[in-house]
Amino acid sequence: MSRLTNPLTRSLAVATFLGAVALVGPAYAASTTDQQAATPVAAASPVTHDRGVETRINRLHAKLHITAAQEPQWAIVAQAMRDNAKNMVALITERSANAKVMTAMDDLRSYEKLAAAHEDGLKAFIPVFQTLYDSMSDDQKKVADAAFRNHGSHEKHRKV
Repeated sequence: MSRLTNPLTRSLAVATFLGAVALVGPAYAASTTDQQAATPVAAASPVTHDRGVETRINRLHAKLHITAAQEPQWAIVAQAMRDNAKNMVALITERSANAKVMTAMDDLRSYEKLAAAHEDGLKAFIPVFQTLYDSMSDDQKKVADAAFRNHGSHEKHRKV
């Protein structure tokens, strides 16, 4: 019997996966227009994942029309996205490697690690993004607001 047949376990799995996607790139929804960006993190190899993160970073940079004056703040935001993605991929890779031998307690602790990494990533990302956001024009803020508001939704079916 699959571990995901238990409603509680399934709910935790979905929440963790969505958290992982959110952490990998807080602007994930702004860039899910192609198949590579829509590939779940857990299924991506580290090389493919690195390209996916870079694709999201580049698309958000273009979409937000980052100015030359904003480049220093953008570089910090982009690095936070890379760091968060690297941390989540490491935890997801570890979890995947041990999935067949994990006990129920191991499983729960693995979810706990993912949730903590998600929280830590957001704590690192929010202040650096706030600095960039504060420097944005009203038009840039509208684009950022729409991208983050729609985060986690089926963006490929919407226009921002």
